[in-house]
Amino acid sequence: MILEGAHRRSIARTADGAGVAILDQRLLPWEVKWVELRDAATAAAAIREMWTRGAPMIGATAAYGLAMALADDPSDAGLAAGYDLLVATRPTAINLRWALDSVRAHVADLAPAERAAAAFARADAIADEDAALCRAIGEHGLALLRTLHARNPHRPLNILTHCNAGWLATVDYGTATAPIYLAHDAGIPIHVWVDETRPRNQGALLTAFELANHGVPHTLVADNAGGLLMMEGQVDAVIVGTDRVTANGDVCNKIGTYLKALAAHDNGVPFYVALPYTTFDPATATGADIPIEERSADEVKWLTGPDAEGMIRTVRVTGSPAANPAFDVTPARLVTAYITERGVLDKV
Repeated sequence: MILEGAHRRSIARTADGAGVAILDQRLLPWEVKWVELRDAATAAAAIREMWTRGAPMIGATAAYGLAMALADDPSDAGLAAGYDLLVATRPTAINLRWALDSVRAHVADLAPAERAAAAFARADAIADEDAALCRAIGEHGLALLRTLHARNPHRPLNILTHCNAGWLATVDYGTATAPIYLAHDAGIPIHVWVDETRPRNQGALLTAFELANHGVPHTLVADNAGGLLMMEGQVDAVIVGTDRVTANGDVCNKIGTYLKALAAHDNGVPFYVALPYTTFDPATATGADIPIEERSADEVKWLTGPDAEGMIRTVRVTGSPAANPAFDVTPARLVTAYITERGVLDKV
């Protein structure tokens, strides 16, 4: 990722190797603050309270969190307690359980004294692999974007995104944004319509922040503007990430994704889903079987940001009761193709 003119990863080991540093995404884009996670309880809080988010990033953070748990208590009981604490933090994204299962399997047969070091090594490998997977997704997506741009070479390629599936949601590059960054770097004129993505505004606060740091032209739009933009021919493709893809190809992603897929289908706009293999869940048959996280209604009822004087304030936008389902499911029939590290696939 490019942040303040320099390349960094979204998660990295601390200088002493005993913890990890992550960006506190709750403060972005108003403040760039790195925080250190040095025990499993803090890693769990970071995932649950969305200091960090995004399926691959959640997985990497959880893997390191389990390594920290084993540094404190490498016994079988410590392994089980650390696993249970972390796996309960978010129910929808499959990468969380995948990463924890991977670390647990890697250390289960080792002597307790060897477990913490081995767990940290496995977490490092998970982080390195995620960066490589996202780079590969970007390369395959770049070929796709080249083809799309060749159809209208006289103008910028217009891509619409939803939520944040960028480097903040992964270890590096992002999933949906990786092709965009590589296309921009390759000199393809590209413009991104950024959905605000209520209620937490991950598009407005995070995706726009990322694109600005990378120098990618973009325009923030209200969530409900996407259909009109497609109807007017101002969207060449929709690219989204995902928190889980089921065996039949259904896509679970941030709430509002389904509506974008419906609008894309109705207007003949290709709808692409970018994901690494770690987000594919062959054990879940269809999207109907995915537990949908219901988050606090306060995320709908309150907004936080700077006032006219630059002071960060939280204000109420409604006094009514509110519901806050965090994800929806897009049926596989509405997906044009899946952009993966192995290529662009018509079906998973």
